[in-house]
Amino acid sequence: MGRQYEVRRRADSEGAGGTLFEIKPVKPYPSGYRECTVQAKKEIQEGVRPELAARVEDMGKYDVIFIGSPNWWSTIAPPVASFLASHDLSGKTVIPFVTHGGGGMARCGDEVRKLCPKSTVLKGGAFAGEGIRTARPALVKWVNDTITINK
Repeated sequence: MGRQYEVRRRADSEGAGGTLFEIKPVKPYPSGYRECTVQAKKEIQEGVRPELAARVEDMGKYDVIFIGSPNWWSTIAPPVASFLASHDLSGKTVIPFVTHGGGGMARCGDEVRKLCPKSTVLKGGAFAGEGIRTARPALVKWVNDTITINK
């Protein structure tokens, strides 16, 4: 999920601050593109929620959660669904963002809302995967349009 890491890292550099937490399954996805997509598609079709390698231990100290995922077959990646299902985000503001190859947010925002029913889920950001390293203006605009950070 390297592209989401890049989006979040760039958001930090633009002043969003915060703590970066990488969502990683215990069993990594295959490194080959084809093998990875086969596994991901199967997990999505079967509703698999893979076990995660780590969890955020003190979610209580966060009020706003940016949650990034690739858009895989118009929904969030199974490890991201696992993260959302296994952490109590009640009362938090959740801000989803995705990288994609042309599908935009698709159903990703709706999936986040379903998994965070007691959270305020803001409008998500969608960033084309191939252009993420040059997406600075779009990222800055999205962050500024989405949140106000009190410093």
